[in-house]
Amino acid sequence: MSPALAGIAFTGSLLLALVVCYRPLGDYMYRVYTGTRHSRAERVIYRLLGVNADSEQRWGVYARGVLAFSVVSVLFLYGLQRLQDHLFLSLGMKAVEPALAWNTAVSFVTNTNWQAYSGEATMGHVVQTAGLAVQNFVSAAAGMAVAVALVRGFARSRTDTVGNFWVDLVRGTVRILLPMAFAGALALVAGGAVQTFAGHRTWTTLTGGEQTFTPGAVASQEAIKDLGTNGGGFFNANSAHPFENPTAWTNWVEILLLLVIAFCLPRTFGRMVGDDRQGYAIVSVMAVIAIVSLGVTQWAELSAGGTVPQAVGQALEGREARFGTSGSAVFATATTLTSTGAVNSFHDSYTALGGGMLIFNMLLGEVAPGGTGSGLYGMLILAVITVFVAGLMVGRTPEYLGKRIGAREIKLASLYFLATPLLVLLGTAVAMATATGRAAMLNSGPHGLSEILYAYTSASNNNGSAFAGVSVNTPFHNVTLGLCMAFGRFLPMVLVLALAGSLARQAPVPASAGTLPTYRPQFVGMVVGVTVILVALTFLPALALGPLAEGLR
Repeated sequence: MSPALAGIAFTGSLLLALVVCYRPLGDYMYRVYTGTRHSRAERVIYRLLGVNADSEQRWGVYARGVLAFSVVSVLFLYGLQRLQDHLFLSLGMKAVEPALAWNTAVSFVTNTNWQAYSGEATMGHVVQTAGLAVQNFVSAAAGMAVAVALVRGFARSRTDTVGNFWVDLVRGTVRILLPMAFAGALALVAGGAVQTFAGHRTWTTLTGGEQTFTPGAVASQEAIKDLGTNGGGFFNANSAHPFENPTAWTNWVEILLLLVIAFCLPRTFGRMVGDDRQGYAIVSVMAVIAIVSLGVTQWAELSAGGTVPQAVGQALEGREARFGTSGSAVFATATTLTSTGAVNSFHDSYTALGGGMLIFNMLLGEVAPGGTGSGLYGMLILAVITVFVAGLMVGRTPEYLGKRIGAREIKLASLYFLATPLLVLLGTAVAMATATGRAAMLNSGPHGLSEILYAYTSASNNNGSAFAGVSVNTPFHNVTLGLCMAFGRFLPMVLVLALAGSLARQAPVPASAGTLPTYRPQFVGMVVGVTVILVALTFLPALALGPLAEGLR
């Protein structure tokens, strides 16, 4: 089978699996977040937290809960790394130095999982499991909670409350992420992924030499890193490492885990607002953008310029040989369209246009389907901006799902959209303008700019993947990238929750002849157009100086 046909078969089977999961998983998540009964285990957790699980919170209280929980999580994870040499099962690992510990703590709490270190050479078993893996669960659950709070803002009327953060956090973790991650870990173990708490192991190589590896609870961390769109690998090679991703079919499973919750959340949204068609419209926007992105990336990689790539029909350097160019390109597209950061190939080795498409995926705000939770609320913000633009065209107050999009709502939506580009462009500019920032670049010219642009795009969008052609484990980049991760995660969350509170207080507006139908193909096309055009207008100069300049010269 040719590489192109293999890529089509691989992608087609993934799309079929997502279609099959859409309704049952989306309906299950709807029941999780709208149910009123608490399980016995959940009651124990609420008692330990001192939470009244039957109370509702205003958006400000909900936001303070998100921020307080995240601050405590950062401090806990930072302390765990700094005290690592005193912990049980530390495997002789030293304490992580302060700047790197800060960067890693912020990275995992913000669901970015940017890794400026080699996991197997830096983190012991306790930090990997009690620290990093736990944050993989709760940071993903926090994103889902914020998305559900925004949906409640659309679904409710004449109320000041948008739910209870602690209930949403616990239910998302216990009822959704834990059982799905457990099933995913079993599948990966069956495929050959490692799951053990053994210490260092030494193997004799084929040439008679010795090589030491540090195995660990890899499969369990791998499952939640993908399912929660986290991305932090147990090993430095991430999902290209055979202990994390042993075979072609485990590669397929991991990509499915990357996409499944984010693609099914629109079904939950449709059920909660009482109109399944709205969910189909949102998931259609996600699907259109994802399919076009995948097509461009596959084309760029399979028809790469250059004598050797053209001779073999594809670009192979930097790709994992077990998966081939297509399997690597699909993974790269999925990980940059979601806020995951896991990689199974070397993104720095992609063609100029292929690598540029991966950057563009993140610049879109990772909404197709985006991160676990963050993709849905990002897409709903774009839908709000779209109906506002459409309202201006016909000269009437825009409405979405029976709620007026007035001055307050569009200001919050606009600030949400502008926050990440400001962080990306400012961070890139500072890094390029300072000798300390440029010192980390391994390449000059357009490709060097692409490396820095990719790094700050990845951090600000809470993605976590990297071109890997830039040495970011320096105090300058650890601090600045950590700041981009923190502001890129929590500033948009606060704006989303403020919008949810504003919408929840409104009385529903009855549909009229002038109401824009937001479930038809016309609206789907408008949202796609607004998403692409806004990104193009914002980032085109930076892209023109980096990947576009490299690809055209």
